[in-house]
Amino acid sequence: MGILRQLGGQGNDNVNVRIDIPPLLRHHTNGVTTAEVNGSTVGDCLNNFVRQYPGTKKRLFDKNGKLLRYVEIYVNGETTYPEELTRQVNDEDEISIVYLISGG
Repeated sequence: MGILRQLGGQGNDNVNVRIDIPPLLRHHTNGVTTAEVNGSTVGDCLNNFVRQYPGTKKRLFDKNGKLLRYVEIYVNGETTYPEELTRQVNDEDEISIVYLISGG
């Protein structure tokens, strides 16, 4: 069992969720803009997404399997912070991956 699976939760893969793929990740998905994945939590869904598109892993997670500090996850337009990877999802939910940008 991988780190992402451990963080993901129960592992009930019966829920179908859509992930909106941001432009920053699309070169790792051959231009695909959305992905259908299964999972019971955000972590399960992202783990399954990374399995489909392995090149996205280092753009989402650090070496310990935690979300990168500048990655924000939304479910149906609502932030998942601070639950993030353990947040439960429901059938037909939509996950959005947002990269926080700062500047000066």
